[in-house]
Amino acid sequence: MAHIPDGVLSWPVLAAGGVAAAAAVAIGVRSLDEQQIPRVAIVASAFFALSLFSIPLGPSAIHLLLGGLMGLILGMAIFPAVLAALLLQAVMFGFGGLTSIGVNTVNIALPGAIAGMIFAPLVARADAQRAALYGGLCAACAVLGTGLMVSLSLFLSSSDFATSSRVVAFSYGPLLVVEALVTGFCVSFVKRVKPELLARPGSA
Repeated sequence: MAHIPDGVLSWPVLAAGGVAAAAAVAIGVRSLDEQQIPRVAIVASAFFALSLFSIPLGPSAIHLLLGGLMGLILGMAIFPAVLAALLLQAVMFGFGGLTSIGVNTVNIALPGAIAGMIFAPLVARADAQRAALYGGLCAACAVLGTGLMVSLSLFLSSSDFATSSRVVAFSYGPLLVVEALVTGFCVSFVKRVKPELLARPGSA
């Protein structure tokens, strides 16, 4: 349930998320140059496509987030990438909401950006095998962060969501494992064939 729909969150939470997303997207855009735009477009496209496929799990649903992988590859440019993908998903497929797009962007991109900032130097210095381990840990941290932020968004909107927010947080457990495995494999592969992709925009 990283794609929180319209009509769920309170206006103060929506406003705070919108302001935070706008500031982070501005920073992300400023970190880019023309040569890095295709990289952002490709990663945003992968997120757009893969996150459309969700699996129902209790009262919620899970899908790949790729937050850790995007954080490793894009750095702060994860914010405009996620925003563009979420906007297209909301307009084209009604997936998520337009009023909640700021909150959704922050919930997905911020944990990925932080995890990427922490693990990118480790991945850069590691061989392919160890890079896979760091990539998996990065993805796990990003998923955990997103789960907690989604739960917090619901809880801050209404105390009526107290129970459901805990259930939503718990539902991210299986996703954490799957995402860690997928990201670990991807990081190991990229490290072998095109390690310069892990040189994140704005990291120099």
